[in-house]
Amino acid sequence: MKTASPSTKNSSSLTTDSPLIQNIIAAMQDKKGENIVSLDLTQVTESIADFFILCDASNIVQLKTIADFIEKKVHENCSEKPARVDGKKGQQWIVLDYVDVVIHCMMPPVRELYQLEELWHDANKLTH
Repeated sequence: MKTASPSTKNSSSLTTDSPLIQNIIAAMQDKKGENIVSLDLTQVTESIADFFILCDASNIVQLKTIADFIEKKVHENCSEKPARVDGKKGQQWIVLDYVDVVIHCMMPPVRELYQLEELWHDANKLTH
């Protein structure tokens, strides 16, 4: 169930052009995240968020660097902190939960195994 958050009080107006999403994508690109995809889940009634944003990292150091840089840039430019961060110790998949936007930074084998894009195939998908 989606809940209101300070970062997205007007979640119905959240789009890929929103500052939060733009900063997330820019941070991924700055740190050379690969296969960056946003899934617009606003029209999917079963979704737990409005957007998923995914990227691959080529190694474990890059994976953590991408996640850390997203947190830094979003905090600096949007004054937001994630409600939850998970996976920084596991070194394969890091999740940053900004309530209405959930970020998945993954190693390619993990992304291939879980196939989130296929799981949420009814979402509007954009490649960045």
